[in-house]
Amino acid sequence: MGGCFSKPKPVEVKIEVVIPEKERSKEEMSPNGKASPLVYKVNGTARHYHLEEHPIASNPYHNPKDVVEASVCHVKDLENGQMREVDLGCGKALLIKEGGEFYAMGHKCPHYGAPLVKGVLSKGRVRCPWHGACFNIGTGDIEDFPGLDSLPRFQVKIEKEKVYIRASKQALQTQRRTKMMAKCISLSNYNLSSTNVLIIGAGAAGLVCAETLRQEGFSDRIVMCTMDRHLPYDRPKLSKSMDSHPEQIALRPKEFFRTYDIEVLTEMQAAAVDIKNKTAVFKDGFKMEYNKLLIATGNTPKALSCKGKEVENVFNIRTPEDANRVVKLATSKNVVIVGASFLGMEVAAYLTERAHSVSVVELEEVPFKKFFGERVGRAVMKMFESHRVKFYMQTEVSELREQESKLKEVVLKSGKVLRADVCVVGIGAVPATGFLKQSGINIDSKGFIVVNKMMQTNIPGVFAAGDAVTFPLALRNNKKVNVPHWQMAHMHGRIAALNMLAHGTEISTVPYLWTAMFGKSIRYAGHGEGFDDVVIQGDLDELKFVAFYTKSDEVVAVASMNYDPIVSKVAEVLAAGRAIRKRDVELFVRHGKTGDMSWLTGKGS
Repeated sequence: MGGCFSKPKPVEVKIEVVIPEKERSKEEMSPNGKASPLVYKVNGTARHYHLEEHPIASNPYHNPKDVVEASVCHVKDLENGQMREVDLGCGKALLIKEGGEFYAMGHKCPHYGAPLVKGVLSKGRVRCPWHGACFNIGTGDIEDFPGLDSLPRFQVKIEKEKVYIRASKQALQTQRRTKMMAKCISLSNYNLSSTNVLIIGAGAAGLVCAETLRQEGFSDRIVMCTMDRHLPYDRPKLSKSMDSHPEQIALRPKEFFRTYDIEVLTEMQAAAVDIKNKTAVFKDGFKMEYNKLLIATGNTPKALSCKGKEVENVFNIRTPEDANRVVKLATSKNVVIVGASFLGMEVAAYLTERAHSVSVVELEEVPFKKFFGERVGRAVMKMFESHRVKFYMQTEVSELREQESKLKEVVLKSGKVLRADVCVVGIGAVPATGFLKQSGINIDSKGFIVVNKMMQTNIPGVFAAGDAVTFPLALRNNKKVNVPHWQMAHMHGRIAALNMLAHGTEISTVPYLWTAMFGKSIRYAGHGEGFDDVVIQGDLDELKFVAFYTKSDEVVAVASMNYDPIVSKVAEVLAAGRAIRKRDVELFVRHGKTGDMSWLTGKGS
């Protein structure tokens, strides 16, 4: 067994609790006005911690040298519902006016640094224009994903009709804030092979679950196990930024896990789960007992089944090492991508400037046809062809030929033979749930773990999240769906953690994803599975468009390129539970920018 942290030894009880500010305000006073102890249950045993024994983090403005205060505008400069990026001299802030009140917080999304002033302000939160993360304007807290950190919040005051912001210089520079978390400074009541919370899988779902538990004051042992060699990392970058090293794309540094006592055991493959004895069994024979379990194992890439599939230099992009190896081998060589999937197309785009040639083999007639529709797929295909990518459509691979055991040619069923030094396979994936077949946990016919709105399986105390699950999507009348995207995995992890703590929180987020190719991004929100029409505004040839995906008379999803922030606007409408009618977007498209947009601004029915 490998690990970033060695297996801990049993030690005496010793726990420190850092209570999040919102919990302090809710819990610190009992009805009789006296300090009320917090109670946490560990394996059924209640432990009491009095707040006066555990002081809350100090005032962020305790160091006068770290504080800047500046007048940023006149009170009449902003109308309700407006945002402005303002400069305090040593950094910028986002100033917001809503409901007659002013708010100030960080101006960059902590995920990838998007300017939030170009995002969408709606009902007390700002949604990022790039990838859809949402932040509460009153607290700066992250409310929807992707990303892990919240925004710093700054003080606002009004004097003589002028708006002043008082801020920490450090916060203005970092533009991010990690929520306060509980700590377990030493392990309690546990031996080597037992934990309160066990998380199998260390992707976005697993990490957000662990962090949410700590943010909510959970102060006992958390163990994450992963097949990977690395601590959790930004998996979408494997195909978008292929030469990134693991430490460059790490979601958190090693010190973070040590600070908040989140144990990560690497190179650990789950082999079985014994629900009766609440035990997970790993491939190397190691067993770990748990009180609560999260299964977030993601998926496994499909492999080719053709003749010669075992030859060298044929890759599924699963790890940073895979991506790095492909880049190295592809330089000035011939590359064949099998599958015009998100992964396949992103890899093709990344390698065009490095490889001698890039070819894409795909069963459909255009890339992304089932997801974006034929017209958008064809526009994307033309963009790739302008960058020297060759497409071989409506065919598949029949054989991989080798020379001295290394890939030399890819033979297609159409009879075409492609020179190939490297082959990347992106033909989809299957849920990594084979180890659960005899567990009693409900798995559907495709291998997905079935969960409810609280990410609970049919087994009490067992939760599941991420790419390996189907869950009820509120947006589509609670239809059970699989949404294998980065943002959704984050939200699954958060919902699972809250319900491990018996909060009774149901998932209601709107799916949001993006793909990046040749410096351009397609953004997408909603769930368009089964769409029957596409209404397009803009110019596909110029790659400046928005596409509305409809089913019957209702918009179920939207995609755009160079049309920000319309996808985030639509996501906010859908998140509010309001339907967008096909006839409304058709009128909008017919009349261009002069068309009625009440359906988008929330002023309509």
